[in-house]
Amino acid sequence: MRRRLSAALTGLLAAAGGVCAAELTASLTRPAASPLVTIGGTVIDATPTPVKEYAVRTFGTYDKPLLITGIVGTLGLLAALVGVLAMRHRTAAVAAIGLAAAAGAAAALTRPDACPLDALPALLAGGVTAALLTWLIMRLPGSAEPAPSSEPVPAGSAGRPDGAMVTSESGQPSGGTPPAVTQRRRFLIAAGTTSLGIVAGAAGTALLRRHGTEAADAARDAVTLPAPADPAPPAQTTPGFYTATKDFYRVDIALTLPRIDPRAWSLTIGGMVDRPARLSFDDLLKLPLIERDVTLNCVSNEVGGPYIGTARWLGVPLAAVLRAAGVQAGADQVVARAADGITIGTPAAAVLDGRDAMLALAMNGQPLPAEHGFPARMLTPGLYGYVGAAKWITSLELTTFAGFDAYWVQRGWAAQAPVKTASRIDRPTPLARLTPGPVAVAGVAWAQRRGISAVQVQVDDAPWRPARLLPTSSTDTWVQWVYDWTATPGNHTLRVRAVDGTGAMQAEHRAAPFPDGATGWHTRLFTVDATRPPS
Repeated sequence: MRRRLSAALTGLLAAAGGVCAAELTASLTRPAASPLVTIGGTVIDATPTPVKEYAVRTFGTYDKPLLITGIVGTLGLLAALVGVLAMRHRTAAVAAIGLAAAAGAAAALTRPDACPLDALPALLAGGVTAALLTWLIMRLPGSAEPAPSSEPVPAGSAGRPDGAMVTSESGQPSGGTPPAVTQRRRFLIAAGTTSLGIVAGAAGTALLRRHGTEAADAARDAVTLPAPADPAPPAQTTPGFYTATKDFYRVDIALTLPRIDPRAWSLTIGGMVDRPARLSFDDLLKLPLIERDVTLNCVSNEVGGPYIGTARWLGVPLAAVLRAAGVQAGADQVVARAADGITIGTPAAAVLDGRDAMLALAMNGQPLPAEHGFPARMLTPGLYGYVGAAKWITSLELTTFAGFDAYWVQRGWAAQAPVKTASRIDRPTPLARLTPGPVAVAGVAWAQRRGISAVQVQVDDAPWRPARLLPTSSTDTWVQWVYDWTATPGNHTLRVRAVDGTGAMQAEHRAAPFPDGATGWHTRLFTVDATRPPS
């Protein structure tokens, strides 16, 4: 058992060395080529939609770290098994490593933004792992001929015809170090040397990644935003109207955050256009900019969910950019490609119909954070993010819906997804215990492009009552609402529903987000406790 555990440790050390070499190489060439990233991306692509929805709903923004942890854990288990296999069948173990390296290279080369060099980290990981495993297994006690002792053997002891061991005056055995002890020392020295190499490689990788991050952040911090040619109305002053940038939701497929130097970035515009173009970040800053308050929400948002937020955005009108390129007749889809490999398809009509679709460069008065798409992202009011809000955008292609299915459409989501009318209760909080008396029930409602004309609240089975709508400057944002209620002791159920600007009532039927957005009235349960002292 001890020997098997040592063999398993050998496999783990060899795999750790291989992964470390791959990560160091990826840091020097292209971080997106990291085997952990490319394998993770392949896993995400192959995961059925219901499983993805469960991960987003259950783990939120922690779904990606959990995926990486799962991949590392699985690799560790396989490495330990390969180490045990190598104890008796070294050739088979090396062959298994070769197959894993080939699979990793294939995963890298099949990513949407792949280049031939991306296979190098995975192949290098396989070579280093195989070499380390072979070297360590040969030093595993019992796996090779005992090494001769380096200790001197007293004269005459080896030539005793009876084989008796020479002893010292104290009666203790005298002579060389037992072969098993020597082998253990050799193995421990080899394992220790490998561990030091892994630590050094990991430190080097961390330093390179940190340098790249700091350089990209410094370039972002150096950006000077010009004043908008078309500013937004005065900012809303009601607390909670704007979502703080640090609290704004993030849902995407990027396992590692793209860190892009705006000086090296450009946006290409092609496909069904008369004048293909390439724009640098400075080119965008020189164009007339618009400033708008826009609410952005994710199609994965459950009824009453958190994946929605409102910010003040600054950007280039997208319609002007496309018209300058000359959109050809028949082009009905704008396909955005992003640095994380995703494609997002937006109806061309939604970009050109007069709404404030933009290439956003800033959020809440600052250049876009890396988490939200720096240096530029698409923003299309009235559409869910997966069809109108590509982050880390690198190209725009005019094409047709018949000719191309974007990333999420390939996975069963609707090709065109206007935002549905929805509302949410924010106060009281879930399962709150209130005191009797006046209570301000409050929340938000949204129906981008149509606006909200009314919000109604129901307490238990009483008639629906109108809530007060707070001011907003645009139909592209959510509306805050308040309902003043006198709380009475007992358990209560609150419901909310909204009416959009066309007079259509929010759908009551509860439906999951897939394939084009959730529906249903948000409900909240809480208790009014007559014995609870006022807060």
